[in-house]
Order: sequence, then C-alpha cells, then structure tokens
Amino acid sequence: MFFSRLRDDIRSIIERDPAARNGWEVLTCYPGLHAVIMHRWAYACWHINLKWLGRFISMLARAFTGIEIHPRATIGRRVFID
Repeated sequence: MFFSRLRDDIRSIIERDPAARNGWEVLTCYPGLHAVIMHRWAYACWHINLKWLGRFISMLARAFTGIEIHPRATIGRRVFID
C-alpha cells in the first residue's frame, strides 16, 4: 500500500512538472513529496489517537520541508505540492 501510493505520487509529479527528470530525482529532491509522505505518517498517528506524535511529525516535516500540513487534514491521491 505505502509503496504503490508512493509510486503513484512520483508518477503524478513527473507527469505534471516538466522539470522532473526521473523518479529518483523526485524521491530525493522534492520537498512537496517529502511533506506529503510525512503528513501520511502524522495523519496515521492522529487517527490512532497519538495526537502529540502526529503534531510532532508535522512539526518535523515543516522544519525539514518548509511546508506545514496539519495532521488532521485530508489529502487526496496524487497530490502535487510544488
């Protein structure tokens, strides 16, 4: 599940961003993708009632990527944050 969704996200970015050259580049260099991945971890924690951990992961994601997504936020498939 995690890897299939990750592949979908990478494909989505490659399709939408003309600067994206390959999957490895997207996986390692796109902070929007990193923020979405970390949001999914935070969202999962929030929904199993580990709210502090969800907020903490969200704060780490913001520090690492500069992008803040609240752990309670619902994000659809193939989202692209540029």
